[in-house]
Amino acid sequence: MTLDAWLAAAAADAERRGLADLKPLLEALARSTAVLRSADFNDNAAGTRRAAPLADGHAVARPAERL
Repeated sequence: MTLDAWLAAAAADAERRGLADLKPLLEALARSTAVLRSADFNDNAAGTRRAAPLADGHAVARPAERL
């Protein structure tokens, strides 16, 4: 299912249920999802992950570079 198809189905369902005020939230969720899906951290989803240290001593997992 595409994001546009999902949004159309979700908006139609909200209308049927009398929840028209939900439509702007669904549209915002669709826009946010599209941005996340297009982010460059998705380029190597199959790669292994390694931790990168932060200034506060914690670590955040980052995608590994392809060899």
